[in-house]
Amino acid sequence: MSINVHAKRTPDKIAVVVPETGASLTYAQLDSASARLARVLRERGAKPGDRIAAMMDNRPEYFIAVWAARRCGLRCVPVNWHLKTEEAAYVVDNCDAVALITSQPLLDLAQTVQGVCPQLRMLLTFGPGRDGFESIEAAIDGVEPWPLNDEPEGALMPYSSGTSGKPKGILRPLGATSFGERIGFELMVETAYGIGPDTVYMSPAPLYHTAPMGWTTATQANGGTVVMLETFDAERALDTIERYRVTHAQFVPTHFIRMLKLPEAARRRHDVSSLKIAIHAAAPCPIEVKEAMIAWWGPVLFEYYAGSEGGGFVSLDTAEWLNHRGSVGKVQASSAIAVSTPGGDTGVHIVDPETGQEVAPGEVGVIYFASAAPFDYHKDPGKTAEFFNDKGWGTLGDMGWIDAEGYLYLTDRKSHMIISGGVNIYPQEIESILALHPAVADVAVIGVPNAEFGEEVKAVVQPAGPVSKALGEELIAYCRERLAGFKCPRTVDFVETLPRLPNGKLLKRELRKAYWPDGRASI
Repeated sequence: MSINVHAKRTPDKIAVVVPETGASLTYAQLDSASARLARVLRERGAKPGDRIAAMMDNRPEYFIAVWAARRCGLRCVPVNWHLKTEEAAYVVDNCDAVALITSQPLLDLAQTVQGVCPQLRMLLTFGPGRDGFESIEAAIDGVEPWPLNDEPEGALMPYSSGTSGKPKGILRPLGATSFGERIGFELMVETAYGIGPDTVYMSPAPLYHTAPMGWTTATQANGGTVVMLETFDAERALDTIERYRVTHAQFVPTHFIRMLKLPEAARRRHDVSSLKIAIHAAAPCPIEVKEAMIAWWGPVLFEYYAGSEGGGFVSLDTAEWLNHRGSVGKVQASSAIAVSTPGGDTGVHIVDPETGQEVAPGEVGVIYFASAAPFDYHKDPGKTAEFFNDKGWGTLGDMGWIDAEGYLYLTDRKSHMIISGGVNIYPQEIESILALHPAVADVAVIGVPNAEFGEEVKAVVQPAGPVSKALGEELIAYCRERLAGFKCPRTVDFVETLPRLPNGKLLKRELRKAYWPDGRASI
């Protein structure tokens, strides 16, 4: 099934609603508008496999663009509009987009971007047209829907977050699936997470990220209702869960931390008993934070670890996590969404980064998935080759270890590891400790130059209140009470805000620029 089926069965059911504005689309409206936009795109020259770039804020119309691409064999490229202008333009140009679709609040940015992307043949906006951008509502008025046929269904072409360099386009072959047939991920969320017609799914993150886009469109493919926040606010999210009787939602650990730091009265004010499943991923969650959320919400937390590249998927529920605290999951029969290798190996393998050999349970190494599906980093064969090893296993560049029962634990990204005096130090462990200090609103731990040891540990802290030299010393002492001395920060710097993406990922490369090679004063 897909949105066209739900449009016939339940035409007046809400497919998506935005609580802050009340704006919504029914399944009939979503199906009709996306089918007519699909015809406009195809009749103006977009061919199967071509890319359309969607640069839009969180609004119901975003789904019209995405489903239009899917139903006529195009690839939709969601563009992160929080990027700098030149970075957003890089994505639109690099993906070879033939069309740019935007919304009124982002028209100025879209106009700047299109000025440096000469390959664009169609400029479209939801709302009134302006300066070369044609109104989509006017363009599709009176147009007949694009017919369902035997062409391959379109797909997303996401770009990586670019936490360690320029964003990379993830290009997969279009499958043989025709529009209206559910894809593997849509079947998985129904089987493993119970997402179906009775689901009310809250998405608090920007749709240009892969997980929010994938889970919301899967909810619609399965007939549920998407409740999409324009932006995340801790108490507003709790109010939304109560008001819309949300059954499923997805978060990142930063969301949990912000909700936990609300006053007790604010937390108790809202009824969250409708929640059946609260999914979280995208960044490691400190054990104490997850314990506090389970104590508050009950056994509804489900965690998974995966990547936009589709390299693999591990998951676990609350009961499993309580028996394997700190784990991000294991390969589950109901959630194995990646294709298996000819030998049937869908497992996780931990590999020594120096020798390339698999290590024993309990030992730390680079995480590889044997079930990595084929893809290319667009126009970057070198990066594509780096993703796979000689066995065909794929890695996201993270490090971790597996216990005797096959549960995976993350230590950190390989590129984030600090090597001080020949000792490996994983920033994630230190960040998990400092994030719980009441004076810390956000924190990142990085390695900075040290003449004797090569690198030393530095904490960069976004404070929750006033800053003093004494606070820096207090945070170092706080770590020393809980961690081995060699892991603890030697210095603490305070910043107004950390360069964190809305999906919770930290741009550590931006922080490192201040210390490599120039450096700056620390507290």
